Amino acid sequence: MTKPPKKVLPMLILDILRRYTDADHRLSQRDIADILKTEYDMTADRKAIRRNISHLLEMGVELEYSEALRMAPDPKTGEMVETKLLSDFYLVRDFTEAELRLLIDSLLFSRHLPYSQCKELVEKLEGLSSRYFHAHVSHIHTMPDTLPQNPELFYTIEVLDEAISAGRKVTFTYLEYGTDKQRHKRCRPDGTVRQYVVSPYQMAAKEGKYYLICNYDKYDDISNYRVDRIADIRLLDELVKPFETLRGAENGRLDLAKYMAEHVYMYASDSSRVVFRVVKAMVSDVIDLFGMDVTFSQETDTHVTVTARVNELAMRQFAKSYAPDVLILEPQRLADAVRQDAERTIEAYQQI
Repeated sequence: MTKPPKKVLPMLILDILRRYTDADHRLSQRDIADILKTEYDMTADRKAIRRNISHLLEMGVELEYSEALRMAPDPKTGEMVETKLLSDFYLVRDFTEAELRLLIDSLLFSRHLPYSQCKELVEKLEGLSSRYFHAHVSHIHTMPDTLPQNPELFYTIEVLDEAISAGRKVTFTYLEYGTDKQRHKRCRPDGTVRQYVVSPYQMAAKEGKYYLICNYDKYDDISNYRVDRIADIRLLDELVKPFETLRGAENGRLDLAKYMAEHVYMYASDSSRVVFRVVKAMVSDVIDLFGMDVTFSQETDTHVTVTARVNELAMRQFAKSYAPDVLILEPQRLADAVRQDAERTIEAYQQI
């Protein structure tokens, strides 16, 4: 290895602090000198190391250290004078280890990121902490590389981000997976590939999947598309439809928190006031799915009534998934639809 020039000493010290230190692992000036010698074949005395650490502090690098006072001879007069000794240096991180773990777990359990790109992102996040953090998470393995993957995902996100910022429409094809486990472009009944033109408004993650909230140009309502299933995306010059003009927008701007609370399963249909009765053991599940805007009433020892504004298709799926612990009371048409679903299910099982 070629010996680095002295002028890069500040950067080498910063790299050592980045890789070797955190709040639980600190280095003295001697420790830094030893690593410089071992890894870079560079000799630096304590004065040089302290001087360069001072330069890093002046540049705004956030370092923590301990201070101690000691008596030392003045180099000019020889008299014993009180001097300040700095030691126990460590680099203050932008992210705590707990925050990095949360971000890494979010990636590992995502179902829309290609395996190779997920692994690359995890490694980048690990690089934001010290070598000790990397050792702690080395036992964590992501899901096996068996999920369908779209190599265009990151490019799609970049184009959508640009389109949303510029208020412009995009066009794309949409992927579906067949029994051959391969991706196929969605086609019209005549076999031609369907080309979508949409007005994009926001991207949002839900249940480990990434969705585009948009308007499909042929209609005046709100649609949701899986971002990982979008392909061949192109940015158009045409401006988007104003969100407030769409059916279901209630003449207002997109309130993402409200929209996500109403669209539990990201189905694209109208939202309604729904009243349903659940067993009390499901109260936490109700709040997790529908948010804090729900209203509870008619509470007994075993059941409670819930009132929420929610997407009807999502509510229908929720009631079917948790039957018989969830019973829809209002609107009647929705209760009837769920009852008919249950009757068809019973009929299907009777034919087995």
